[in-house]
Amino acid sequence: MKNKGLAVPYVVWMAIFVVAPLFLVLIYAFHDGSRFTLDNFRVMGTYAAVFGRSFLLAAIATLVCILVGYPVAWFLAREGPGLRRIATILIMLPMWMNFLLRTYSWMSILENTGLLNTLFQKIGLLSLVNHVLGTNFTYFPMINTQGAIVLGMVYNYLPFMILPIFTVIEKIDPLLIEAAQDLGANSAVVFRKLIFPLSVPGILSGITMVFVPSVATFAISRLLGGGMVTLLGDLIETQFLGGAYNPYLGSAISLVMMIIVLVCMAVMNRFGEGEEEAMLL
Repeated sequence: MKNKGLAVPYVVWMAIFVVAPLFLVLIYAFHDGSRFTLDNFRVMGTYAAVFGRSFLLAAIATLVCILVGYPVAWFLAREGPGLRRIATILIMLPMWMNFLLRTYSWMSILENTGLLNTLFQKIGLLSLVNHVLGTNFTYFPMINTQGAIVLGMVYNYLPFMILPIFTVIEKIDPLLIEAAQDLGANSAVVFRKLIFPLSVPGILSGITMVFVPSVATFAISRLLGGGMVTLLGDLIETQFLGGAYNPYLGSAISLVMMIIVLVCMAVMNRFGEGEEEAMLL
């Protein structure tokens, strides 16, 4: 009984700050201020493009994180403890800085008169491109684009892809690799038949940790997209804080987004369980 009593503050905290807000969102989603209705979900159809854009950019960012994060995780798992600690600190170091400050730094790098465009001018890359293509660029448009938003997502969430994969690969028994090599498997076969299948749970965990916040982000799209690329997070914020104040529609959008994300997570978890069962067999 004493051990159960220790959980009371946590349960109260969750009830007030998690369950109650979710319950309010559920009520608001089926309300218009005076009566219960499904109109909020009907109106939501006009924002289908925003839903599609949000999930597409989040999927692209997640794919890029896999392509970049897996080799990094593999490199960390193969190195010695000393270099591994240094590399891990370098990966996590940006995370010690405020999220908005990290995003603001990319604004100064990508803007039309920013660091990259200034560098391209200094090394003559802009002049070369203009000469070859017959264009008249004074700068490369990088800020306020969908590419800048994806870059911001990758930069901010890449560690959440690297660390789960690294943790799984690190735990692979070296004796399994040695046994496969003794049976005549080369490095490519060992990776394809042994290491990659065993690392799938880490990949799925990383996908969840990158995809979910990418879908819901609004600070990255506002700062690096300049308000020109609307994502789900921006749309929800507008309904609660913007001029088009409509918390009922905002709640309906939030509810649908949460359901879609939960379904994606359930599918990922189920797929991961299937992989683990297959490896055990």
